[in-house]
Amino acid sequence: MRQIVLDTETTGMNKGQSDFWRGHRIIEIGAVELINRRFTGHHFHEYLNPERTVDEEALQVHGISNAQLADKPTFADVVARFMDYVSGAELIIHNAEFDVSFINYELSLLGEANRWGRLEDHCTITDTLKMARERYPGQRASLDALCRRLGIDNSKRTLHGALLDAEILADVYLAMTGGQDALQLDDAAYGAGETAQQTLSISIPVRR
Repeated sequence: MRQIVLDTETTGMNKGQSDFWRGHRIIEIGAVELINRRFTGHHFHEYLNPERTVDEEALQVHGISNAQLADKPTFADVVARFMDYVSGAELIIHNAEFDVSFINYELSLLGEANRWGRLEDHCTITDTLKMARERYPGQRASLDALCRRLGIDNSKRTLHGALLDAEILADVYLAMTGGQDALQLDDAAYGAGETAQQTLSISIPVRR
């Protein structure tokens, strides 16, 4: 079983609007691979030039400035490699509607060069936010809140970052679904030696 735990950072969003993604762009994609519930060390990580400015409010969340992104590739430059990486996997995402909508928007901006259609045409999707709300009704379901509840070390998370958040979410997902066998992150790949737990998978479709 191949699973990809994924997170993105963006230039911002249109709060309170149904098309919250429109006009904004992805600036970072981070993803880690699990095969048979074990970290493989095979990850995908790219900073992207959004070809627009980063909103100040978003900058306060992730700390990624336009100056840092000026020499980075665009989404169009990395899309083929990204889609090859995720195709056929189960994607595990916290608040999947946000990330999936942004990725599909980026795909739509490719116009005739978009030979992939939509992300969900190539992957199944598990939303850990929906899972957490069902498992812990009436309690906070943010990634930080789940780390506290499940005893996951998130001390390195001073700002949001797509790859770090994907690594933390992988630990949260494995712990939240009730496994008992501890797994050790590969120190060479992640430099942390954090543990996660082996569990069963629950797929929750994204509501469109």
